[in-house]
Amino acid sequence: MQPGMVAPRGSPRRTPSAWIRYPPAATFLDQIDRMTLLLTLTTGSVQPLLKKGSRPDDLHTVPALAMDQLQLRGLNVDADQLGGWSARDLDKLRDQADKAACPCLVLVDRTSLRFGHDEASSMASSDRIKRLAAAADRLGCNGVSVVTDVSATDESAQERAVTELRAVMNGIESRELNLLLAIGKGLSSKADGLIDLVKRVGGFRIGVLPVYGDGDDPVEHLRRLAPYAGAVHIRVEGFSPNGGHKGADLAASIQTLKRVGYQNTVAIEFCGASKVESSIETARDILQQAIDAEDGE
Repeated sequence: MQPGMVAPRGSPRRTPSAWIRYPPAATFLDQIDRMTLLLTLTTGSVQPLLKKGSRPDDLHTVPALAMDQLQLRGLNVDADQLGGWSARDLDKLRDQADKAACPCLVLVDRTSLRFGHDEASSMASSDRIKRLAAAADRLGCNGVSVVTDVSATDESAQERAVTELRAVMNGIESRELNLLLAIGKGLSSKADGLIDLVKRVGGFRIGVLPVYGDGDDPVEHLRRLAPYAGAVHIRVEGFSPNGGHKGADLAASIQTLKRVGYQNTVAIEFCGASKVESSIETARDILQQAIDAEDGE
């Protein structure tokens, strides 16, 4: 049931002169063919800069910031930052992402979507996923991530939810997108329940989006979910004066992904309110060093 990796759509990708960690590549697809893990960024990571009105003062400038300054090669776009956007606004973000060689990869929605409870909430949730899929398609993403609320105890409600999600998948598959489920409520609140839901819905275009930093044991949480993941987020909480990460061990996340054979994108999800750029750069260096390290080091 592990989803196949869908390469991002877009124009040929360039490698800026400032980028020294990876060899030049003709296209983003070439890079994926050679990569094990590729570091990217969530657009929500730079939200504190947007709030202050400093760079970037417009979400359309984030692709260039991510690629040229932060040296991160793709974006997972937070849907809550797109409220009120027109089709023209979405097109501009995709255009800027193409120009920066920093493609939009996954559209991430954090609204809890209720399935299997009642007809009204199921219809509203299905409609939201359809609209998210349309936006993701316009942005050139290869997937949509959503949070679901499915009963943990009512088997009949779970079966209704599975049926409803299978119907949603028809629209997802018609756009050649992936649907990635994140930790949510009820059955979806724990790794095993989320995996069970993915397996019951079935298909090659449904998987999960784990966040390293979730759960009582972040390493075990990631280990369980990574084999079903179409993308991974690494939560970065900032750094102490001595350079230590305030959250879970960042290098351990990469070591865990390597052990389970995950080969796809890893997005930095910075959740601090200050030192945004320097914190992301420090996290990038730690994660890249772990990626480059030989097994056993």
